[in-house]
Amino acid sequence: MSSIDIGINEADRLSIADGLKVLLADSYTLYLQTHNFHWNVTGPQFRELHLMFEEHYNELALAVDEIAERIRTLDVVAPGTYKAFAELSNIKEVDGVPPASEMIRILTQGHEQIVKTCREVLVKAQSADDESSAALVSDRMRVHEKTAWMLRALAA
Repeated sequence: MSSIDIGINEADRLSIADGLKVLLADSYTLYLQTHNFHWNVTGPQFRELHLMFEEHYNELALAVDEIAERIRTLDVVAPGTYKAFAELSNIKEVDGVPPASEMIRILTQGHEQIVKTCREVLVKAQSADDESSAALVSDRMRVHEKTAWMLRALAA
C-alpha cells in the first residue's frame, strides 16, 4: 500500500483522528442510549418521544459511519468495539430505565457533550487546514446543537 499524502502532516493527521475517535465513541454511545430509550420510554409523551428518539438514533447511525470513514480516510484505524467506545467516550452509560423526563435530560446532556467534543476536534482540524474534517465536525455540531435545543424545549 502506498503512503498517504493529502497535504496534512502525520502528527496533525493522528491528532485529528484521535479527536474523531472520541467523537465516534460519543456518537455511538449516544446512539445506544437513544435506541434504548426509544424501546423503553413510557408515559403520556410516549408516542411523541418514541418517534423522536427513532429519528435521532437513525440520524446517529448514519453519523457514526461518516465519522469512522473520515478516520479511515486519514489512514488511521477506527475503533469499533464496545470496549473501545467505553474507554474513549465522554458519555457514560445509564443503568436501568429512567422516567421519560430523565431520558430527555440525559439525552440533552449527551448532545451537548458531543457539541463540546466537536469544538475540540474542530480546533485541531482548522489548525491543520483539514477542511474535510472541519466540515464534517461543523455539520455534526450543528445537528447536535439543534437536537439539544429541541430536547430542552420538551423539558421546559
